[in-house]
Order: sequence, then structure tokens, then C-alpha cells
Amino acid sequence: MSSTPAPRVRPRRLRETPALRRLVSETRLDPADLVLPIFVREGAAAPLPIASMPGVAQHSLESLPQAIEEAVAVGVGGVMLFGVPAVRDARGTGATDPDGILNLATRVAVEASAGRLVVQTDLCLDEFTDHGHCGVLDERGRVDNDATLERYTAMALAQARAGSELLGLSGMMDGQVAAVRDALDDAGHQDVALLAYSAKYASAFYGPFRDAVESTLEGDRRSYQLDPGNRREGLREAMIDIDEGADVVMVKPAGSYLDVLADVAAASEVPVWAYQVSGEYAMIEAAAAHGWIDRKRAVIESVRSIKRAGADVVLTYWAVELAEWIRNGETA
Repeated sequence: MSSTPAPRVRPRRLRETPALRRLVSETRLDPADLVLPIFVREGAAAPLPIASMPGVAQHSLESLPQAIEEAVAVGVGGVMLFGVPAVRDARGTGATDPDGILNLATRVAVEASAGRLVVQTDLCLDEFTDHGHCGVLDERGRVDNDATLERYTAMALAQARAGSELLGLSGMMDGQVAAVRDALDDAGHQDVALLAYSAKYASAFYGPFRDAVESTLEGDRRSYQLDPGNRREGLREAMIDIDEGADVVMVKPAGSYLDVLADVAAASEVPVWAYQVSGEYAMIEAAAAHGWIDRKRAVIESVRSIKRAGADVVLTYWAVELAEWIRNGETA
């Protein structure tokens, strides 16, 4: 007989059964906490699959209502729209055209959703410029911060008029939140909310997204997106955006920046969201396709870890599928 005393404290007691594990779970997933990014391509007659993002497509204006309906049916909280124009130029004029693809898609989505989820729009010029940068360029080929702010304010007004409820400022220009907030308020759009992509890092994980929007970028965005090695700077950017009037702040990408996400969540007085980006999605899909990981478990674990780090809402390409699993009790 062993002389070792039996442990008095047994944490395993609370892991004994699925029901007990579910009861004491610290981090719960809810469909309302998910936002589905949607790409809408000008001139598309039907959804066009994106090779580097299996299961994701560029939608047409005609297929967009069905995508909205699928998200509504499973309780997804919102959709984030990205436009893929047929023609681009140096100033991204398609972004401010009332009949440009993103503004047309917004009107279609607002009508289809009928208030059952939040229609959100990406406010950035990279999809609309022929050089692929998030702003306009000066005579030396650099992104001109203040000239870009003028384009962002025009873009914000166009999106607000199209019916967007929340504008996702993803360009990482200094002063963008204050500039857009002032422009919206002056034009009578005080109720349109701002989501600041505050801690947006110059990441390698955006590659498939650039396929999705058919990016023409040459070079990189390191002069305006954050250095992946900088943790404090991410929190600093979020605090600046909150001071400028952001209603929500974002950390992007999510999975490789959980430390930054936790820092922002601990300090923020406004909701904190995180974007599980295209590369994060593609890696899991690729590994699962080879049979190297359990796809469902990996998807659930990846999103739960983002929630655990402090995200109130997660933008993820699995939003609809994950919401179905949650509703069916398949995430315990």
C-alpha cells in the first residue's frame, strides 16, 4: 500500500464529463460574436471560388443576398463587405463612386439583411488603387498620409449614404479616426459607428486575401502597418484611436498577436475585436485537407483562443459554419 497521501485538490474533477466541462467552461462561443467577411466582385455573374481560400468565393451582386440569408439563419452577428472593382486608378475613385461595387453591394446587403445583422464595410483604398496601396501616393511614390485622409473622408460619406452601419477603418493612416468621425458628424451621420483597425500588423498572413481582392500591390506596407515585433506599439495605436472617437478597436491578424489582443482588451473602454485573417484560415484548411489535423477541432480551438485572449467579436471566414456547430452543440 502506497504511503503517498491522496491529493486533496483534484482539478480533474471538473473535467470528468462533457456536461461538467461545458458547465465550467471559461470561454464560450456564440454566433452573435462572429462576423463574416464577404467579397463582392464587379461584373461577376455567379460566385467565383478563391483558390487559396477553399470554401470562400467572390460573390456577385445577385448571389450576395443568399450569402446574407445564410449568415442570418445561423445567427451570425454581422458581415464585413469588401469590393473587388473591374477598373482601378491611382486615387481609387471607385471607392467613392455611389455606383461603385462596394457601395452597390452595401445597398444590396442592407436590403437583404433587413436589420437582422449588422452590415459593415471596409474603408480602405487598397482594393481600388492600381498600385495596391492603402492610400494615394506622393511624387516620390510614398503613401501621403494627409492626402489619403481626404480620400477616406469621402469614402466614409459614400459608405454611410449607402447604408453601412459600421465603417472598418483598415488603412492605418495617422489621424484617420478623427478625420472620418468629424466628416460623418458634419454631414449628419452621427449614428454611423467606427471600427478602427488599430493594431494592424505588416503580416505575411494576408497573402490569400490579396488573391481574393485581386491586389496589384508591389512592395510592402511596412511604412504604415505595424512591425510584427512591436507589442507596446499595438496598444498605443489602440489608445490613440479610442481618444479620436473609435467605437470599436481591432487587432489584426489574431492568432499570432494574442499578446497584443490581451493587452488591448485589458486597457480598452470600448469593444475589442480581432480578425482571423486569410492566411490563418488557409493554413488550417490546407493542413486539414492533407489529414494532418482534425479540421473541426482546429477551427473551434483557433477561434476560442482568440476569444480567450479578450476579443469580444471575431471576424472569421468560418463564421457561418462555426455558428452552425455552436447552435448544434458541437463545440463543447
